[in-house]
Amino acid sequence: MPHLSDNTDDNPSSNPTLDEVIAGAFNRRRALQAGGMVAAGLFITGRPHAAGAVSARRAVVPPVEEPNAAEVAIPAALLGFASVPLNANDTVTVPVGYTARVLLAWGDPVVKGAPDFAFDASQDWKTQALQAGMHHDGLFYFPRHTDHDQSVEGIICVNHEYVDQGLLFPDGMVTWTADKVRKSIEAHGVSVVAVRLHKGAWQVERDSRRNRRITGTTRTRLVGPAAGSPLLRTAADGSGKIALGTLNNCGSGQTPWGTYVTCEENFNGYFGWDGDYTPTAAQNRYGIAKDGFGYRWHEFDPRFNVRLHPNESNRFGWLVEIDPYDRDRTPYKMTACGRFKHESAAFRVTTDGKAVCYSGDDERNNYLYKFVSRDTIKKAKRNGESPLTNGTLYVARFDAGATPADGLGTGEWLALTTTNPALAGWKIDDILVNTRLAADLAGATKLDRTEWITCAPDGQNYVTFTNNSKRTAADEVNPRAATGKGNPYGHIVRWREDGEFDATTFTWDIFVLAGDPTNPAALDGATPGGNVNGDMFGSPDGLWADRDGRIWIQTDISTATLGAGPYVNMPNNMMLVVDPATREIRRFLVGPKGCEITGVCATPDQRAMFVDIQHPGEPANELSDPSNPQAVSNWPDQRQAGQGRPRSATIVITRDDGGIIGG
Repeated sequence: MPHLSDNTDDNPSSNPTLDEVIAGAFNRRRALQAGGMVAAGLFITGRPHAAGAVSARRAVVPPVEEPNAAEVAIPAALLGFASVPLNANDTVTVPVGYTARVLLAWGDPVVKGAPDFAFDASQDWKTQALQAGMHHDGLFYFPRHTDHDQSVEGIICVNHEYVDQGLLFPDGMVTWTADKVRKSIEAHGVSVVAVRLHKGAWQVERDSRRNRRITGTTRTRLVGPAAGSPLLRTAADGSGKIALGTLNNCGSGQTPWGTYVTCEENFNGYFGWDGDYTPTAAQNRYGIAKDGFGYRWHEFDPRFNVRLHPNESNRFGWLVEIDPYDRDRTPYKMTACGRFKHESAAFRVTTDGKAVCYSGDDERNNYLYKFVSRDTIKKAKRNGESPLTNGTLYVARFDAGATPADGLGTGEWLALTTTNPALAGWKIDDILVNTRLAADLAGATKLDRTEWITCAPDGQNYVTFTNNSKRTAADEVNPRAATGKGNPYGHIVRWREDGEFDATTFTWDIFVLAGDPTNPAALDGATPGGNVNGDMFGSPDGLWADRDGRIWIQTDISTATLGAGPYVNMPNNMMLVVDPATREIRRFLVGPKGCEITGVCATPDQRAMFVDIQHPGEPANELSDPSNPQAVSNWPDQRQAGQGRPRSATIVITRDDGGIIGG
């Protein structure tokens, strides 16, 4: 995520924070660990979905289904590589015996006929609309065929979260025009590209008819209960059902029926206003501000001027479903899943075939959500609808455990519906468009920047909480509030539903508190310093469980913090992998200078892994100097000084012996 955006707290509610709940659970768990009483596998109850529950399929490729947890054979040893050491190199470092290659970088051609990238950034918005966007983030791989190896030809969907306007233009923002605004908008969105393994190397098929760009100007449809609401109507769209573009595409998801979900996160930063305007309470709650994040789009594109078009911002902040196999199909914004700063989308399927989708609101003191479809996946597809079109949206309340010193907590999913007494008088479109305010009233638990979520094959679910440096108070249920430092390292929580995946109660546990055991000065003596079993890390963000059950962790240490203060021993961001049975964590990858590691997936045979390297070369102030774009990094092209600029990119990692990644 762009760190310029949301290190603020726009949640004025008095709801409890997760940290107030965690400290008690963590302190009890530490007591158990001291006595050798904590087993490696907590939460062993719960009913997994049946793998055969999803048989509805689209015309070309079968759905990407989760395995039945009862049928999963987990390898005895999940981690089969030597850890990569921390370093400050301007390259991607992977374990001995592995190779990483660039697959798709910002500016590479996507649509047939697009030109190659111009390293002086002189190309206009029309060209950018045909090329890969900037700042790669979430991604997933979709197999292309059913009649032969699904792991040699596929489609990858890659998010483009935001832009560095110091790199996007030759002179940065020294001059500012409507054409520059348009190029900035076109550099957002999603790239859909066909890829294949050819002569031992993965490559983009530049002439594939499946390739397309989805940008901030692409026509999309609002569907579900809030579609057509007066809250979504604008002067340009009186129906409230047609929106232009998708923005701030952060995390992502892969549905069990074979579509891609991109998550609109910090959309508020693109909006602003001129003259006199008083934002509404709802706009304040979503962080709409006069100057936004400094993009200045509203100066030349009136739809981003809140004073002129106050409802336009309501048309962002959704899960957006994309069909990777049909380039002519319009992307859908799924209003039933709520409007907030979606960070990721993780899916389960119940035994009776309904879809369950988890998503977090990535801002300090916001919430974790769960959507359960009204119809089964089969029925929805028969009706020509996405299973995400209708259903019930819930928000999580985390509670301390009932039994002292058991190291566990409990929780409840609170329905955000018109029948919830806390929402008396609310209409369903009010709830779904202003989901944050509805969740405030429902009594959800405030969380420390809910980042990525992953659903492991054994039925466990994991969520990252990146950090909260501004926390000031510690009490029974707050494990980290170091004086003047808060919780700089973050942590990972896991939970299991009580029974079916659509259950309304769950049990949870702190899976790991991140930290640096060699840097005690980063905290104070009264604050838990972390319980990492293995390689140190902090600010966990990206998260993904592979088919064997490994949990891959990606870090997003801000560029202002890398190599300093709590992170003095962590100069570059990294990707690690954990064996959930032993909780051993090993560092698998270290990225180039100034980057974030984000987005991870693999081919079905797990022999090729795709990872995104976002904003290499980003300076501490997060805006590059256009007169010296290579000041921090020259990755990936390593061009002569003055003749290049760093580029976000998707890389592909393979084992030299052709084996399973990580094993």
